[in-house]
Amino acid sequence: MEIETDVAVVGAGPCGTTLANLLGRAGVRAVVLDREPDVTPYPRAVAIDDESLRTLQTAGVIDDVLPDLIRNAPIRYHSSTGRILAHVGPSGRPYGWPRRNLFLQPLLERSLRRGLERFPHVSLHTGTEVTGLETRPDGVRLEAKAGEGRLAVAARYAIGADGGRSFLREAVGVPLEGSTAPSRWLVVDVAEDTLDAPYSAVYCDPDRPTMTIPLPYAHRRFEFKLLSGEDDDRVAGEEFVADMLRRFYPGALPRVEGRRVYWHHSRIAATFRSGPVFLAGDAAHLQPPFFGQGMNSGIRDATNLAWKLAAVTAGRAGPALLDSYDAERRGHSTAMVSFATRVGSMYQPRSRRTEVVRDGFFRAVQRIPGARDYILQMKYKPAPCYTVGAVVPGPDAGSPVGRQFGQPRMEAADGAPGLLDDILDRTGEGAGPVLAVIGLTADPADHLGTAARDRLARAGGHLFAVRPGGPAARAGASAPGRSTALVDADGAFRDLLLARPQDEVVVVRPDRYVAAACHAVELEGVLDRLHTLLGTPA
Repeated sequence: MEIETDVAVVGAGPCGTTLANLLGRAGVRAVVLDREPDVTPYPRAVAIDDESLRTLQTAGVIDDVLPDLIRNAPIRYHSSTGRILAHVGPSGRPYGWPRRNLFLQPLLERSLRRGLERFPHVSLHTGTEVTGLETRPDGVRLEAKAGEGRLAVAARYAIGADGGRSFLREAVGVPLEGSTAPSRWLVVDVAEDTLDAPYSAVYCDPDRPTMTIPLPYAHRRFEFKLLSGEDDDRVAGEEFVADMLRRFYPGALPRVEGRRVYWHHSRIAATFRSGPVFLAGDAAHLQPPFFGQGMNSGIRDATNLAWKLAAVTAGRAGPALLDSYDAERRGHSTAMVSFATRVGSMYQPRSRRTEVVRDGFFRAVQRIPGARDYILQMKYKPAPCYTVGAVVPGPDAGSPVGRQFGQPRMEAADGAPGLLDDILDRTGEGAGPVLAVIGLTADPADHLGTAARDRLARAGGHLFAVRPGGPAARAGASAPGRSTALVDADGAFRDLLLARPQDEVVVVRPDRYVAAACHAVELEGVLDRLHTLLGTPA
């Protein structure tokens, strides 16, 4: 059997299926290949952040995912004596969703696979192991074993989302750089949980740091640092696991569903692209689980790559746009790997003396209002900021260019409320997320000539004009030839303009990162520079 398609995705985990759902919404033909016959039955990742939920909103699967989440979950850090060092409970929703959420990965993967069933131009092939890769001038050819038969896939591009032991990464000869920690951790998943602790907890002990995480439907995860001399066979045995759990359950123990010994990796691929082959998720970067960002980093990869593949395969952008994937994602992925590794060192201080110093620092910093908010609202998480790639750099360090745009609640001109992304994408008529030119002070259509508007349309761009909230803003729809109206019901755009009055127009990419910001009179020139970066047909 042979299939011809635009994009072949190898790996049907959260990264690969998120990417395929985004491609499906954009009308891109895609094939997903996974060697396992079904989803892995035990959870691996357990935390999903607001950026990832925003992507699942864009992919059109959020309503299926939300019921299976513990939303807005706090986390507590304890010293070895049990004293609470910090309680992190972020309440802000800058991207429209809670910042920290807990889930069961098998349920998430099933939701993502159900999402693919909406698209006749996207197919999922499980029990299909890719065994060969041939790169050609017009793309790639993949050979795979599918049960007793064979499957061949010819595609313009291939995505390796096939995990830390990626076949595609090895096939194109891209090395993983970094290190593997010498320590081992025992991960235990339990069901029928009775522990009264509706929060994640980290016990930062110099001897045996431990984590416990509540999961949906009375599941819970435990992670125990293993000591030198504790061999894998013993620690995976029932007696050892029961001894570890008794620290938390004075009565009957919960049912153990799985136990595994893990080594923690801090490694990243030397490049995220090799010709027509791209790497994403664990195939591109591996990080310790201490900050719960491994899967989320993979979904950021999918978000960044999907709109670029959609634009190039549809002829809205030139092939050179795909070079920006490595330029934008590898730097932030490296920062996240480094950050997660540093967080892990905080979990296990080198000695009791080090622990005393650390605990004193935590207590002192939380007495400072700004510092306390920095911890409570998780502002310490490294945020992507693209300075090269598909962005027109801003004139100063405070510019929003290269950063993810917020997602406030808005109203359409007819008064229908909704999150910003949903209202923007209605103009795309079901063709996925749009390139949005948003005028904060006036109609951007007044500052573009006919040729500029035509070229923006060829790039998949749409014009929007923000109106202040209030009954008068809802009168009438947008006039023909004018920008689509956005009603600033909660004043979020007003506050942006008050903070930076020079940003009269903001250009937001389909992945919701700011591509440019400028005065309205500069818009046409700025869009010309952006079109050059995108390779928009002239």
